Amino acid sequence: MMVSGWVNQAWPNCQLLGTVGCHLCEQAEALLMPWVAYGLQVECVDITEILAHYERYEQRIPVLQRLDTGAELDWPFDARQLRMFLSD
Repeated sequence: MMVSGWVNQAWPNCQLLGTVGCHLCEQAEALLMPWVAYGLQVECVDITEILAHYERYEQRIPVLQRLDTGAELDWPFDARQLRMFLSD
């Protein structure tokens, strides 16, 4: 995965919607870590703490959401899809 070429990128702030103990959410977090190392800001949000989030996302998690546009990227996603999502 080539993230280092994107060091000067102005990353959007994001939220990763999921739950504690979700193995898919853990996989998504691991995929995001190289981008976090290069400045991507990601807030992990537990959907069980907000009823509206739970009702909307319970069958879809993990979901990465851009805070600037509201765009969402549902799991499963790979490094290429993530790069495209963050660069739009």
